Amino acid sequence: MELSHINNKGEANMVDVTEKAVTSRTAIAEGFIRMSTETLSKIVDGGHAKGDVFAVARIAGIQGAKKCADLIPLCHPLALSKVQIDFEVLPEQSQVRIEAMCKLSGQTGVEMEALTAVSVAALTLFDMCKAIDPAMEIDGIKVLRKQGGKSGEWQR
Repeated sequence: MELSHINNKGEANMVDVTEKAVTSRTAIAEGFIRMSTETLSKIVDGGHAKGDVFAVARIAGIQGAKKCADLIPLCHPLALSKVQIDFEVLPEQSQVRIEAMCKLSGQTGVEMEALTAVSVAALTLFDMCKAIDPAMEIDGIKVLRKQGGKSGEWQR
């Protein structure tokens, strides 16, 4: 398989999507943050000193998706039409599952935006809780599904 972000001289190259069709595109990504049961309880019960940790992480994830092209050098700046961040508390694993959905009508996919949204939301949860739980772990960040474009639908 040929790498599209490298030109014939081996140099970094932003892919030209000018001639690609505008289609509806969606990507869903997930990630997890594991923490102590005490930290998870504080977040869920609203007893965290910093307030609504999920609300702040949700906004951060949305902002992360919107800033993806500023963070990942060869990503195209995209006009996202929807970014949704959801949290699922998994008490038996003492973790939070983060899911991001990004959507647009455009000429290139939104997988990187969904991955960035999950990553930034997870990092925000870590940042807001690190003083009480510095041993938290972020892992399992991956694309679950993508739709649209020439390659159609893909699902993990």
